[in-house]
Amino acid sequence: MTTATAVSAGPMEYVKTIGLTTNQSGRGFINPYDCGFTNDGRILVLNHADAARAALIRIGVLNWDEDYLGEYSKGTGRGEGQWMLPIGMAISADQRVHITDEHLHRVTVLDTSGEFIRMWGEQGDALGQLNGPSGISVAPDGTVYVAEQHNHRVQVFTPEGDPVAQWGEPGDGPGQFNMPWGIGLDTDGNVFVADWRNDRIQKFTADGQHLATYGSSGSGDGEFSRPSGVCVDSDGYIYVSDWGNERVQLLDPEGNFVQTLRGQATLSKWAQDFMSVNPDEYNTRQIANLVPDLPDHLDTPYLISAQTEPYFWGPVSIRLDPEGRLFVVEANRHRIQVYQRRKD
Repeated sequence: MTTATAVSAGPMEYVKTIGLTTNQSGRGFINPYDCGFTNDGRILVLNHADAARAALIRIGVLNWDEDYLGEYSKGTGRGEGQWMLPIGMAISADQRVHITDEHLHRVTVLDTSGEFIRMWGEQGDALGQLNGPSGISVAPDGTVYVAEQHNHRVQVFTPEGDPVAQWGEPGDGPGQFNMPWGIGLDTDGNVFVADWRNDRIQKFTADGQHLATYGSSGSGDGEFSRPSGVCVDSDGYIYVSDWGNERVQLLDPEGNFVQTLRGQATLSKWAQDFMSVNPDEYNTRQIANLVPDLPDHLDTPYLISAQTEPYFWGPVSIRLDPEGRLFVVEANRHRIQVYQRRKD
């Protein structure tokens, strides 16, 4: 038998869960893929949705207390401020919201009230063109870094969307990529890329010089299976959403393994509100086995997480808020789990 037990020892501790699945507009998430934080304390959540629920693609707006403050959406399509398959989101120091769309092969920029500012990109492999843009990060000076899955590269843009540099090519050597996905920056301006199909994290200078490679394929400590997101805190610790292993790993500034998080979700405030007015749902949940002992044939990370409600299931993105709290965005369970550094 495989017994599901959460891993909690280490420098990170669970805080709470935010979210509730929804099949309509309003409070709740539908396949969230990324999140970001504004200077006035709002949390923006990018809802990717799916083909059957494309009308629910939007940015939901809430605060730390989980008050739902509204949403930004101009519908699904190719027009200004519209998306087809939004993937990544990053908010710049001047409060511009940047969103990648892997289907439309472009970046859209909004202000924090949801008003359209600009967009750039078209499908192709020339400088300034994009092919499957996914992860995005913005440096303090407004420089935009975009990971391109199908061009196997990182491309760099000015705040206005003018291309200034690119690096990477297909392969598995230093500085090469195989469908890079997530991208993050440290306080020194170094660029970290989740090299998805190469099962590793690569570190570069701001101008693309390769500095280090962390990890290899596997499920052990410090190994990865399709890493999807990466971020770095002010102390240089590296956080990786290890998507294929249904977990988050924490590495020290030299890339050494520190801790694994599998997920410890509890009911969010929104879920508690729902249960309070739906007693039948609450009673059913009370008798459900949410952390079961699983048979041996359900021994993959995906199958274990699918059956174990507190665990991460589809941890597609991770972000650090201004307080240093870690937000783990779960696409499959339509929620965000929040962790913080343990205070000794």
